[in-house]
Amino acid sequence: MTQLAAKRPAAATQPTDEWTAVCRLTDLLPERGVAALVGETQVAVFRTFDGTLFAIDNRDPFTGACVLARGIVGTRADVPTVASPLLKQVFDLRTGVCLDDPAVAVRSYPVQDNGGMVEIGVPRT
Repeated sequence: MTQLAAKRPAAATQPTDEWTAVCRLTDLLPERGVAALVGETQVAVFRTFDGTLFAIDNRDPFTGACVLARGIVGTRADVPTVASPLLKQVFDLRTGVCLDDPAVAVRSYPVQDNGGMVEIGVPRT
């Protein structure tokens, strides 16, 4: 683990003040990610083959690079995951926890399909 790895952030379970539209659902290809700017935060948004949407921080905590949206989407057991394209650490798309080092995580965000628009929940500050 490098110096840049962060401790686990709080899970994104806080009430949501507002939803930010980031793209059309049809813009998301299954098993691919896209990066979206929500406020000043880069968020990686994913749609799996079954249509489930996920959103986590785009910043890889091991390298500091904003690349998770370009990671390899898959599963580990029944857990939907993304593997960082740089050092290949695998993150749970539901929680943001790194499955290779559970002491490290990225923030996960509520995400929804609102009439064909993908929206990210912005937690109350």
